[in-house]
Amino acid sequence: MWTVAQLAADLAAGRTSSRRLAEQALGRIADPAGEGARAFIKVYAESALAEADFSDRLRKAGVRRSPIDGLPVSLKDLFDVAGDVTRAGSRIFEKNPPAKADAPVVARLRAAGAVFVGRTNMVEFAFGGVGLNPHYGTPKNPYDRKTGRVPGGSSCGAAVAQADGMCVMALGSDTRGSVRGPAALCGVVGFKPTARRVPREGVFPLSTTLDSVGPLANSVACCAAYDAVLSGEPGSPADLPTKGLRLMLPRSSVLRDLDAEVEKAFHAALEKLSRAGAVVSEVAVAAFDRQSEYFKSGGYAGAESYSIHRPWLGRIGEYDPRVAKRVLLGKDFPAADYLELGQLRAAYIREVEALSAPFDAIVMPAVPCIAPTLADAGRTDEDYFRWNDRINRNSGLVNFLDGCGVTLPCHEPGAAPVGFLVCGPALSDRRILAVAAAVERAIRQ
Repeated sequence: MWTVAQLAADLAAGRTSSRRLAEQALGRIADPAGEGARAFIKVYAESALAEADFSDRLRKAGVRRSPIDGLPVSLKDLFDVAGDVTRAGSRIFEKNPPAKADAPVVARLRAAGAVFVGRTNMVEFAFGGVGLNPHYGTPKNPYDRKTGRVPGGSSCGAAVAQADGMCVMALGSDTRGSVRGPAALCGVVGFKPTARRVPREGVFPLSTTLDSVGPLANSVACCAAYDAVLSGEPGSPADLPTKGLRLMLPRSSVLRDLDAEVEKAFHAALEKLSRAGAVVSEVAVAAFDRQSEYFKSGGYAGAESYSIHRPWLGRIGEYDPRVAKRVLLGKDFPAADYLELGQLRAAYIREVEALSAPFDAIVMPAVPCIAPTLADAGRTDEDYFRWNDRINRNSGLVNFLDGCGVTLPCHEPGAAPVGFLVCGPALSDRRILAVAAAVERAIRQ
């Protein structure tokens, strides 16, 4: 498994080169036996090798632009890249003019020396947590690939690309769990920052209120390294010991109706943390049980996506029908309800922040289920939306909180992937990354 620290050391010692890493990533993408053709909508093979060669030349001259210099990165298909078309996982944008400039997050990665290997597949317009895309195909989850399971969404291609070693980091977006859900279901680490910390200009929106931009990678430290670039806040989180961590376990719906595999892995992780000296306290959080109010009629995403998509409603018949159905929900979302939703959110934030204030972080299962099969999740619209709500159930609470969160794998090797979510309120990002790194060390022992 590629990590930033390991590869940076290998590059510095001359044990590998950026060119070699790019070739390995591109080789995995191109492997006909793999999922590259469905994980990526477009591959930047020629430019990736040129960028890698440039990084190698700079390194030989003693120049290192950042800790991520020369490492392969993938970009979800909703980020603007200068000279390329941003499709947002849809066919209707294929003939759009190319972007005139990089999105700020892409520009920051480019300046830091990232090597872009391609654009990853996604749920059309990022509107879905299951991960299906009828236009470009759906990449299969790395677990139980013979059966065929969903990757999670909307950053479906990002999670599969990361899990299959096609990049060192996959850049995604998260509106109700679209980084953390796929990361959890595919067995990698995913970080959702506080929305305002990372610029969203040049990123095709789903919800202007809830959208955030974050990395999927192979460790918490890797996510932190990329977050430093994306947020423009250099430096690493503090190195915290596991002993003495104060972790809040919400007694609420987030712990109910768990798949057996999730319950087993999550509680095993809690036991490891307790043995390592962390103090896990169960606290009743009634606010988490009112989720149906927060996302009623699509919530912010329903209302705001309808406004965003008004220019293209004449082509709604060309959308994924399930995405179209969700976009059209916003047509009848009254302005008064939208304003009341803001008041409800403010009260929710105050309530949860007060409960979590004595703790270093909130912990819960990232997703209450393991990845369902493609057949089960896509059989009917009723099945699809039921699975969508189930996959997004826990993670969406963090978006509504305006918070941040890290999901990290807590399952045994070879078992179905299960994510352990470490989260907190707005602008606690550095602390949450530090706590998540300590949790990761304890769980992996």
